[in-house]
Amino acid sequence: MVGVEGPHLVEAALEANLRIEAILVSTSGQRHLDVLRSLVPDGTRLLRTSESLFEKVAATETPQGIAALVHRREWTFEDLARGTPLIVILAGLQDPGNVGTIIRAAEGLGASGVVTCAAPPRPGFESVGTSNPLAPKALRASAGAALRIPLLHGAQSSALLLQLRMTKIQTLAACPAESPSSANRGNPAESLPALHKPWEVDWTVPSAIWIGNEGAGLPLEIVRSADGRVTIPHATTGPSAMESLNAGAAAAVLLYEAARQRGILA
Repeated sequence: MVGVEGPHLVEAALEANLRIEAILVSTSGQRHLDVLRSLVPDGTRLLRTSESLFEKVAATETPQGIAALVHRREWTFEDLARGTPLIVILAGLQDPGNVGTIIRAAEGLGASGVVTCAAPPRPGFESVGTSNPLAPKALRASAGAALRIPLLHGAQSSALLLQLRMTKIQTLAACPAESPSSANRGNPAESLPALHKPWEVDWTVPSAIWIGNEGAGLPLEIVRSADGRVTIPHATTGPSAMESLNAGAAAAVLLYEAARQRGILA
């Protein structure tokens, strides 16, 4: 089950037809419950509490007096891979704000689903664990999208690479223009997949985008296994120079180009 707090996230859970275990309301939150009353299924448990107790259990600094405990929907890889999929895979993102931002962009730009990778259990493999997309901060950053879009949390990257290959989904590793930092620690002469600009990629075919850690990027094993690398040109000199784009911004740029090519933009 997942805890959601605030009128917007409670409304998102209700509109997504998730099973509601209970709704918790303080005196100040009654006005929000009144607005949402038509969405609340008959027989839903309503728990009332004081303002002081609600503040103690709330995850936000300025609680709005309403929260819910909901049952998350269970998704499978097949759910994400139907039709002509566009899958976003997060490997090692530690900032829940980035995770939520990417999930929001994925929903808004037509992705078929999002996968977050767990740290592999076997020794000797670089850790790619990702922040929980249903944790409070990530859920708020997604504006409720994490409750609606097909989402797999805690996938093993090695198994995922095999599934993508077997289903003939092209895989693209988001990388800086230079070799990824993880690759620099290996054999410099080791070949990497071809590097493309976003508009040089054919996004109209079944595709999956790997987005790596905010600082370290993607592990070498994932980059080597991809069908190609994709990089976003940006200013590197002058007053606008930067080392790289934020992971959330980079994902949004790539998803926008994919949506443009697929003709789904309004």
